[in-house]
Amino acid sequence: MSELYNSICISSVKNTTLELMNLEKSDFLEKPNPFLTALAEKKLKGEKCDRAIFYNPDAVALWIYQKYTEKFIGAALCSDVCVPMLSVMPSVTPVCFASMYTGVMPSVHGIQRYEKPVLATETIFDCFIKAGKKCAIVSTERDSISLIFLEREMDYFIYDTPEEVNEKALSLIDEDNYDLIVIYNGNYDGRMHKFGPESEEAFDALHKNLNFYCSMVERVKEKWKKHNVFYGFMPDHGCHEIDGGCGSHGLDMEEDMNVIHFYGIKKAE
Repeated sequence: MSELYNSICISSVKNTTLELMNLEKSDFLEKPNPFLTALAEKKLKGEKCDRAIFYNPDAVALWIYQKYTEKFIGAALCSDVCVPMLSVMPSVTPVCFASMYTGVMPSVHGIQRYEKPVLATETIFDCFIKAGKKCAIVSTERDSISLIFLEREMDYFIYDTPEEVNEKALSLIDEDNYDLIVIYNGNYDGRMHKFGPESEEAFDALHKNLNFYCSMVERVKEKWKKHNVFYGFMPDHGCHEIDGGCGSHGLDMEEDMNVIHFYGIKKAE
């Protein structure tokens, strides 16, 4: 593994969330993210979170953050920590989100190429459901998150466009009926593939992703005042430019493997 690869893997998300929510963890999974357990201790003083909401924009690489840091000011200011994270191989969407939300490597959960079967491996959603908690996924149709976590006793809100997804997600925050909400936007990834990671079209989508994340956090702080909330901006993999000025990902290289996550914890008022 390259010495320039980030040290904390996206597979830590599941056990980190279970730890912060005081739900039963799996001992064989990666240990909880130390940045986030330290953050929880500092902000909650021994209390636990009772809500989690995760925003999954596709393909936002660490190098994009490093090169265009000013674009991320709003996201950084509405978060508590910014954590460089490591994706998994192959660094393609269904593989990565499967590892993020099962807590295991692709060889264990079984999605090892670009395919979208329903996962049989225990996911974060199964853990919440087993604890009597209510989960929702809000995603665009036919994308990985809308397919690989199906067939569970939870709610799925699937739409044609990211704008519809985001509008619904905000309405779910207003309703305050869910313990875990996962939201997916694939617009940066789509524009990046066609026009390149640093194109005007891709950056327009990234701008929308970052603005939505800020709106999501503001809405959580407004509507979930009585809850301790764990929230995040959590891409799956990075990207790189290929011949012809287009973008791609899926390789074992820093541009594809290193991603940037933002996290925060809101304490109940």
